[in-house]
Order: sequence, then structure tokens, then C-alpha cells
Amino acid sequence: MLGVAVLQGCAVAPGMGTVEPYQVAEELPPKFQYLPDAAPEDRITPITPALVRTLAKAAPKNVPPEVQALFGKPQRYTIGPGDVVGVIVYDHPELLPNAGAVISQQADPTGVSVAPGFIVDSSGEIAFPYVGRVRVAGLTEAEAGDLISKLIVTQVREPEVTVRIQSFRSRRVYVEGEVRTPGSQIVTDVPMTLTEAINRAGGITANGNRAAVTLVRDGKSIDIDLTRLREAGRDGNDIPLRNSDTIRIGHREDAKVYVMGEVLVPSALTVRSNGRLNLNEALGEAGGPVLTTSNPGQIYVIRQGATGLPAIFHLDARNPAAMVLARQFSLEPQDVVYIDPVPLVKWNRVVSLILPSAQVVNSASETYVRHR
Repeated sequence: MLGVAVLQGCAVAPGMGTVEPYQVAEELPPKFQYLPDAAPEDRITPITPALVRTLAKAAPKNVPPEVQALFGKPQRYTIGPGDVVGVIVYDHPELLPNAGAVISQQADPTGVSVAPGFIVDSSGEIAFPYVGRVRVAGLTEAEAGDLISKLIVTQVREPEVTVRIQSFRSRRVYVEGEVRTPGSQIVTDVPMTLTEAINRAGGITANGNRAAVTLVRDGKSIDIDLTRLREAGRDGNDIPLRNSDTIRIGHREDAKVYVMGEVLVPSALTVRSNGRLNLNEALGEAGGPVLTTSNPGQIYVIRQGATGLPAIFHLDARNPAAMVLARQFSLEPQDVVYIDPVPLVKWNRVVSLILPSAQVVNSASETYVRHR
């Protein structure tokens, strides 16, 4: 019986076979459909050219509606509370604040140095000579200049007024996570877009995941995949930011793929910086199948389905040409890649567990016989 079992264990040799034209007779069922959020559960689906074509067809080509809603053109900067505006009335230097003196503060809680000018108060107003309090919040520089010209015309003949924002302090966005200098970014008259904010924060670090960007606006979180955005022909410059928006850049460590079984180095792998990782890359980073113990015909990808049941994909890589399919099979975060051992290895492992026990029993039996 032992000889029969050993022969059965030798029926499958470890390692890959020779390279041949790749042919797979198995086709997908006629009504088979694959949706990214509803993988076929409770069954084993072969990774074949038909599946790869179906996955490519099912892959999202367009930008999600919630991200499309963010697209737009940056609005012109308008004066807001906290800004410092400079008002110049030509040929009338006495109308400068404090006759031209510089307004200074030793400690500015906003962290922005204050330039000469009039500080817009919390009501959106400034105090200007001859006209008193003037509401400038919500106006552009040109509109504020026109308003002040109309108000001082009774005091100044044919006034020429120029208004310039000297210090931008009323609006901020916040960049967190995997950027080089996280923190607040001042919104100026240069349009503040998603790309602009990330670049001002030093750009995404090597550990950042471009597919895991989150925009928090008005208490609502919106996931943005920058890689997918670029593939759709758009980029972060198409998304203007608003005051108090928060951007979070995710870490690649939060999107791991696990490679187990008969690989050289079982690993928990992080996705690439673009948020992508295919089966071929995962196997390569784990050192590939162990040629002496693995069964390349039994490579599995185990993925959690929409209802919690596992969805299992099977790649028969006894023909190394099948690795082309592995390159086209994209993995998702938390996927498990598993390679089975050959039956002989399983048998050897069982025997290695049995033999020590058998040796103990034999030793005890011999001791009993000697002392009987």
C-alpha cells in the first residue's frame, strides 16, 4: 500500500513544463457576467483569455458621477474676511492707511505675514477715510475699486482708485497623508485645484497611493482615483477646490495583496504607486513558484465577493505561456494569491508528521520488550 501511495504522489511533477502554444478549451458560460463589485462567488472561475477579455470590457472606462460633479472652472478670487487689501487713490497719499505707515503685527495667528493695507473684518468691511465702513467682502479687486471710487467722488475729484489684495488670509485648503509637507495651503488668486494643492504640499511621496485620494467637502468624502482620472483623459487640474476642503492621500500599505503557499518568499505586497498590481507582478515579487515543490497548474486568486463569500479564480500555469494572462489579470486590495504544492510534497509532509510519532512508538515498544 505504501508503494502505491508513493507512486500516486509522484503522478504530478513539481515545477513548470515547457513553453507551448497556449490553448484553453474552457470557455466562460454563455450568460457569464463579471462586475467589479460582484465577482462570481462560491465557484472557481478559470483565468482564460475569455475571462481576461470580459474583465477588460467590464473595467470602468469613465469617471464616476460623484467625481464628474467636481469638475469645473476655478472662480475668480473675491475678497474675504481676514484679507488685507491695499487701496491707492492716485495723487492722494494721505488716504493710505496711517498716511502710508505699515500695519504690522508681532504674532499673526494665521501664520501669514500682514502687508500694508486695510484688514477686512469679520463683517467683510474696511474703514476708509471720508466714507467710513465699506463692505468689500465678495467683491473682486476691480469691483472693490469701482465701489470706493463712487463713494469718495464727493471728496475727491475724478478719483482713480486701485484695489489690490496684499495678503490672502481668508481661504485655506488642507492636505493630509502621504505628501511631503502636509498642512494648510493658502488660497490665492492663482486657481487652487486638486493638482495645485498636492504640488504645493510637495507632491505625493513614494509611499502614496495615487488611486486612494479622498476629498472631504461639507462633511462628505469623495474617493478620487488619479490613475483612472488620467486614463480617462482628465486630471486633478479639472477639479477646483473650495475653502476648507481637505485632501487625504492614502498609503500603499492600506492596499495589500497576500501571496501564500509554494512561493519562494510568502509576502504581503503593497500595490504600485498608481494603485495597480497584476498577478504576474505579485508572483514575481514573491520570488515565483518554488520549482521543487509547487504545482503551477494550481494557482488561485481568492477574493471577497459582494456578499462576503469567496470568489476564486484559477490559473493553470503548467505552460509558462499562461503568465501572459497573469499579466493581464489585475489584483484588488486584500486579494490572496495561493499556489498549491504537488501531491508528492503533500505526502512527504504527512510522512514527516507521522514518522516522529512512529519512532516514539517503536522506541517505547522496544523498551517494553527488553524489560519484560
